Amino acid sequence: MQTTLPPNQQLITELQSFGLRLSDPNAGAASRRGGAGPSDHKAVTVDGHTVMIPVHTASAWSSPYVATPLGIDGTSRITRDGVEMGVISFPRQPRFYKMQTFDGIAYSKIATLHGADVLATTILQSCIRYESRRKSCQFCAIGQSLAAGRTILRKTPEQLAEVARAAVLLDKVKHMVMTTGTPNATDRGAQILCESAFAVKSAVNLPIQGQCEPPDDDVWFQRMRDAGIDTLGMHLEAVTPEVRARIMPGKASVPIERYFSAFEAAVRVFGQGQVSTYILAGLGDTQEAILATSSKLIDMGVYPFVVPFVPISGTPLEDHPAPSASYMRDLLTPLSAMLEAGGLRSGDIKAGCGKCGACSSLSTYEKKTS
Repeated sequence: MQTTLPPNQQLITELQSFGLRLSDPNAGAASRRGGAGPSDHKAVTVDGHTVMIPVHTASAWSSPYVATPLGIDGTSRITRDGVEMGVISFPRQPRFYKMQTFDGIAYSKIATLHGADVLATTILQSCIRYESRRKSCQFCAIGQSLAAGRTILRKTPEQLAEVARAAVLLDKVKHMVMTTGTPNATDRGAQILCESAFAVKSAVNLPIQGQCEPPDDDVWFQRMRDAGIDTLGMHLEAVTPEVRARIMPGKASVPIERYFSAFEAAVRVFGQGQVSTYILAGLGDTQEAILATSSKLIDMGVYPFVVPFVPISGTPLEDHPAPSASYMRDLLTPLSAMLEAGGLRSGDIKAGCGKCGACSSLSTYEKKTS
């Protein structure tokens, strides 16, 4: 499929596939290494759209794209083979990073700035699956940031509330993402999310997305909503049983059928477009499989946030290639049309990864079709 994209949209897609070499690694907010979810990125603003670009991966170190040192206007030029391709800037280091909790923990170890205006935290920095390489998700680095001392094992509700309030007051954070390692095979983190969201909402009016595996009982969806969670993410990561069993053998024990029954129940509680799932493109699922699953999700009112896989150093998949820019273009172009036809838009999501959009260029494709 041949597509013609606006220059900045093309640049974002290319950068998220190739990564970026930085002449000044200290420019802007600190990059993120290790931890749960996508990592080894740095926040970069392209034409007013802040995205996460790989900077610590093997592909990024050999990327043809280079960011020049910051100029006096605070911008950097992106070059490829010596030819200027665009102008970027970097979100500044947040003010709340300079603070610590009443019990002496640096705020940055409790929650971090993601993208331009999103507060993100992993409440429990451990997982029943991570401890066994036979069961762990092969792309996950949840234990790395803990081992490096960049975070703490368990963030208390009180700590999260304190940091969230400061991030809103000092840095105009607009919404918050709460994820967690899976603590058990029953509620799968829902209880932890409820306690944490209730504390944050008691301290500050901040839209929250909770993220966990589908709990064993659908009653948890109403409990999470009542606790203050506005949107829910339950992440498939891969969409076919074969890829799921190979890439995340432990998580695959929760069958796809349970995910879809959970999606259906969660949409009844949170509403159309307020339940989402993360799909990592490039792990082995075909474009056709991802689009077919996305179509089913959209029909249910679930937003499929399709993201290019980024190999994280120190994981079993650190040498697995990221999907090419052309692969992502050919995937996101029809997906954006499907989203429009289904009446789902990232801008309508109250909080979370789909609303932020920094880990994928999907939202820029949505704008193209509007």
